[in-house]
Amino acid sequence: MAKQDMAKKRTVNGMPQGADFKKSMEARKRRGFIWAILFQASMIVGIVALSALLYNVMNQSFGYVAIENSVEPETLAINGTPLEELSKEQLIPILEAHVSKGLMRRLEKDQPFAERSRDNVYELILERVVEPQTEASWSLVDSLLHRSEIMQEAQTDYPNAHLKFRSWLNASFVKNQQSSTPDLAGVRTAIFGSLWTILITLLFALPVGVGAAVYLEEYAADNMLNRLIKTNIDNLAGVPSIIYGMLGLAIFVRALEPLTSGALFGVVDDTTANGRTILSAGLTLGLLVLPLIIINAQEAIRAVPSSLREAGYGLGATKWQVIWSHVLGSALPGILTGNILAMSRAIGETAPLVVVGASAFVALDPNGPFSKFTTLPVQIYQWTARPQDQFRNIAAAAILVLLILLLTLNASAVLLRNRYSQKL
Repeated sequence: MAKQDMAKKRTVNGMPQGADFKKSMEARKRRGFIWAILFQASMIVGIVALSALLYNVMNQSFGYVAIENSVEPETLAINGTPLEELSKEQLIPILEAHVSKGLMRRLEKDQPFAERSRDNVYELILERVVEPQTEASWSLVDSLLHRSEIMQEAQTDYPNAHLKFRSWLNASFVKNQQSSTPDLAGVRTAIFGSLWTILITLLFALPVGVGAAVYLEEYAADNMLNRLIKTNIDNLAGVPSIIYGMLGLAIFVRALEPLTSGALFGVVDDTTANGRTILSAGLTLGLLVLPLIIINAQEAIRAVPSSLREAGYGLGATKWQVIWSHVLGSALPGILTGNILAMSRAIGETAPLVVVGASAFVALDPNGPFSKFTTLPVQIYQWTARPQDQFRNIAAAAILVLLILLLTLNASAVLLRNRYSQKL
């Protein structure tokens, strides 16, 4: 009995008292302090990793380069007018005089010169006649800290080259098409391909994903079949992206080839008859992000208070009217947040697009959903696989373009979400 009385004195309603209470509080504070340290360490590790990534990309995107031309642009001037100021009619004869007739016929077949712009002809002269070659390149850190050594090395090893400080990320890099020469290569075609692909992904995955979430949360009965469907949706969110690429290859590229190639609409040509088009890529990425959109939309719909639904029913509204006017309106910010996360994943995917048939080299910009395509991640992958150091420089610049594009799209989506949130 004495031991029981002592135990009662030490605890009141299950809470320790006296010295035991102080020991318990000290232990809880120690555990809290340890977890706080772990969380701070995790944050620091994340910041260091991101800083290392940005440092590596920036270090490769800027720096000194030694460029040597096969033909100096000054020798191609006409009557004192420099090459960059010549008109299209003056540039075409220069190209004809310095390249073979076979190459001219091939260029005319790819796209008639009558349809080419002046800038396009000028780029052809730079690529085929001037032929600038980057003999060596140096990183940003070396360019800033060892400038004199670099100048001496360039003068000794590359006496005929021009040494200049280059930003590989510039206006020409963004507006130029792909090229086998790093100095003339650009990402315009890849940017258009990424935008087309994401647009089709959004148009397919958002309505289908939200519709599925509405059905599962508002209409589906709580039975074994629907529970099995929800479990499988959760599992599909973790399936490797390469599996979705194989699925897209089997369904969209092969089984639905008349649709994805454009043959069903009479707009197919010889280059896209195999179904490896932007439409196939967009639908494949749509399948990839569909589970993410469904799961996030379900959580947003589930967070809407039941009292809001009951108020709508009390006013005589039908189930669909309540869902459309109250549930979806309140859940819209959460749905848009999930869509932002899904599109961020889709825009950075490479593996499923390679399986579906993204081209390693596309000379012309895509002009519709039935065009051949490449995207920024695929282009970055192709450039990093090249042995020349200069391709790694333009790959780093392309990474910066991809980050800027991703942040721009995400910022636009966040502004749209906030705008709708304020109206609710």
